[in-house]
Amino acid sequence: MSKSTRRRFLKTTSAVGASLLITGTQASGNVNGANDRLRIAVAGLRGRGKSHLGGFMGQENVEVAYVIDPDQDVLASTLKRVHSKGHTKCIATTDVRRAIEDKNVDAITIATPNHWHSLMTIWAAQNGKHVYVEKPMSHDVTEGRVAVEAQRRYGVVIQHGCQRRSDAGIAGLHEAIQDGKFGKLKIAYGYCCKPRGSIGMEAVGAPPSNLDWDLWRGPAVIDEYHGNYVHYDWHWFWKTGNGDLNNQGTHQLDVARWALDKDQTHPVRAMAIGGRFKWDDQGETPNTMFGLAEYPNGQSVFFNVRNVNYNGYNRQVENEYYFEDGGKIIRGKYYPKGSTEGEAVSVGPGKVTPGGNWGSFVRACRAGDPAMANGNVDDAHYGCVLGHLMNNSYRLGEKVPFNQKAGRFGDNADAHEHFGRLHEVMRDGVGIPEDGAEYIVGPWLTFDPATETHTGEFADEANALLKDPNRAGFEIPEASKV
Repeated sequence: MSKSTRRRFLKTTSAVGASLLITGTQASGNVNGANDRLRIAVAGLRGRGKSHLGGFMGQENVEVAYVIDPDQDVLASTLKRVHSKGHTKCIATTDVRRAIEDKNVDAITIATPNHWHSLMTIWAAQNGKHVYVEKPMSHDVTEGRVAVEAQRRYGVVIQHGCQRRSDAGIAGLHEAIQDGKFGKLKIAYGYCCKPRGSIGMEAVGAPPSNLDWDLWRGPAVIDEYHGNYVHYDWHWFWKTGNGDLNNQGTHQLDVARWALDKDQTHPVRAMAIGGRFKWDDQGETPNTMFGLAEYPNGQSVFFNVRNVNYNGYNRQVENEYYFEDGGKIIRGKYYPKGSTEGEAVSVGPGKVTPGGNWGSFVRACRAGDPAMANGNVDDAHYGCVLGHLMNNSYRLGEKVPFNQKAGRFGDNADAHEHFGRLHEVMRDGVGIPEDGAEYIVGPWLTFDPATETHTGEFADEANALLKDPNRAGFEIPEASKV
């Protein structure tokens, strides 16, 4: 953080500080066992934030020093609960900068809406705080790169909220795949197929009095408030969320990329096809999508989002693996080429930092070792970018008739096959008519993993989506100036 930026940061924090404190006593730096005790601040107190509090309050010698949320009602009720659990020195604030400014805070955990994730991560790193950030770490490609550079410059632990990274069984499976136990991996496939529903329409109006609207929107350029933003359905708007592909799907995207050869970082091209079917609501992101990305070594990631409920819905939040010799791993069973009889996959545990997602982070912070993070900043960035590129292809897409030939997959027989399965579900299960309905088909976007920019056809349009604009006072710094 530059000196001028730091001055503005402190000036802003000081100006609002008097209104931020609800209750509690300013914590002292002279805490018994200070060399071992981890003092954390939890930002975002609904949904995953409750899990963060429960998880970290369950760790030995971890103190919740701050709870942070722009909703005064949520803040007050959470503080009362945290105090009742013995964390009596905890301070409640609506502004994360108060906690980041406190030199006695060791770490911040972030469970806010997506558009805040990277900026809080960057601010925290600049002030020497370790970070546990919920998925996705970034709302766009560029800010994810800045978060990576912040970690490298300041040396803090950054752990991504992808709990599967703490699963030794999955780690062991991927080590076996990468060692060639099942042959050469061809396609790593992820599913985010969980039923959701319409969010309806909410009129533009004044934000509720208990909500600090300026702090809620933070870096997102949003002028008008409506009730579908707060508190959950912000996921389905591009300025605040990333759709289910980079919501729940971030877990399965991360697992899929994790299985690829270890030297693979970003894909070299990606595309997506889908739509927002049936709901006729205010949401913007697709509720149905098939995305695919190709890597420099020829491996691919396929992804399937399917949220529209229907009678006979098949819930799938999982991963599959397809090999060049025709074998596959599905739901824990390996099927050799041509076989319908699967055999249980048996592999040893892989390398993870023990303690689960909460305990492993605490261990990494106490050791001051970023390499101990289960899902470090680089893995977080690569997995998030994979989803961003698929989403950006969709956002640049055009409407085409709803039929099984809508996908523009060229001679990729695997893509045609797997998209065909999704299309049959939407046509025969959901009941989308082939007469009159439409898909949005995105273009193939080529991507340079080294420069993290697009090349070739559609490069100008795609590069414009690499970075969202930010509101004044909440700007993501340039990577070179972090």
